[in-house]
Amino acid sequence: MEKAILVHLATTKKEKFETEESMEELEGLVKAAGAEVVKKIVQYRSKKNPKFLVGEGKVAEIIQQKDELQADLVVFEHNLSPIQQRSLEDEIQGKVIDRSQLILDIFAQRAQSKEGKLQVELAQFNYLLPRLLGKGQALSRLGGGIGTRGPGEKKLEEDRRRIQNKISKIKKDISKIQKRRAEQRRSRKRGITPVVSLIGYTNTGKSTLFNILSSEKMLSSPQLFATLDPVIRRVTLSDGLFFFLSDTVGFIRKLPVELITAFKATLEEIKEADCLCHVIDITSDHCDSQVRSVNNVLAELGISDIPIVKAYNKIDLLPDETQIIQRNTDTRSHQVYISAKTGTGIQALKKVFHDILFKHMRHFSVRIPKSEKDIINSFPKWSVVLKRIDNKDFYDLEIMADPKKMVDYVSYIKRGEVNW
Repeated sequence: MEKAILVHLATTKKEKFETEESMEELEGLVKAAGAEVVKKIVQYRSKKNPKFLVGEGKVAEIIQQKDELQADLVVFEHNLSPIQQRSLEDEIQGKVIDRSQLILDIFAQRAQSKEGKLQVELAQFNYLLPRLLGKGQALSRLGGGIGTRGPGEKKLEEDRRRIQNKISKIKKDISKIQKRRAEQRRSRKRGITPVVSLIGYTNTGKSTLFNILSSEKMLSSPQLFATLDPVIRRVTLSDGLFFFLSDTVGFIRKLPVELITAFKATLEEIKEADCLCHVIDITSDHCDSQVRSVNNVLAELGISDIPIVKAYNKIDLLPDETQIIQRNTDTRSHQVYISAKTGTGIQALKKVFHDILFKHMRHFSVRIPKSEKDIINSFPKWSVVLKRIDNKDFYDLEIMADPKKMVDYVSYIKRGEVNW
């Protein structure tokens, strides 16, 4: 297992205030990547060092700690410019990465589907390309002469071309997948079945909630980014109505722009949902800032008109769980307190989904003569058929539908209401 030293620079009051949270999260990311944290180093200074990010004295401290602790890599909480990363590696004589590169590495480990792997690969190449460009520019600034021509610079040019060609190919492959996924979304939209997307900060319990709602056995792990590839399953409610549930990648503060761009197709699933379920870890010391981070990502995606249900998860870890669960009596607030682990509050959550997704629908009993097959076959296209009984000369159907759409079928209604 690799040993890592973590480094955080705070140049503003906000960054100083968030130091503990930032380092705690960075440690979680390092552990998720499979390394051990052996030291945390923090520096407060008014300006960033353009060469090393941190001051030269702090670089000397990092070198000393690296040698004493036999660390394998140094991880910076701040994103490093190509020049800063190269200068640090030259000075420290070891591997130096930043937060974005760390997250990309975790995504590369976790992606399972072809689409997920392509998206991560695209993000990695987009991250790597300017770093190669930076090296090329550094060489060109040296001017002509020994050491500025030959295999070194030629190799960089070849690397750039190879990476640019790979990026183009990956984009084409992802485009094909995007078109297929878009068609799948259109097919779902053409149907009557609504979609709920689970969103939230990474490690808030989305996969555990997905499992209990859909009766699935997906991987649920305390590690960050346990779920990368979107999964869709059907969830049936107590009255027979059902919806599709989608689990998505967890959000995080300062999500690398390369990942937001690469995973745009995956995040499009969220934009097409009829309802979002924002899963929140109520036990986290950083609950409020995590909620803000998720809201910021939603704003970047341009999502503002989709109903959002806030599911405050992990109440089983709170001492006043019994009192908190009483708040679920008012489901109009679209806030539900749950434990995805124990199942507490899940029925209240389902009721909120029911009220949002099917608020325009009413229950009807209809009788259709078998001679009118076209009418019988049309019902599943615009209503939810709960039950269908085959009698001698007709079908009896129990359906949920928008009353306005039942106007043309009044003569077939046995029980129910139509809004004229």
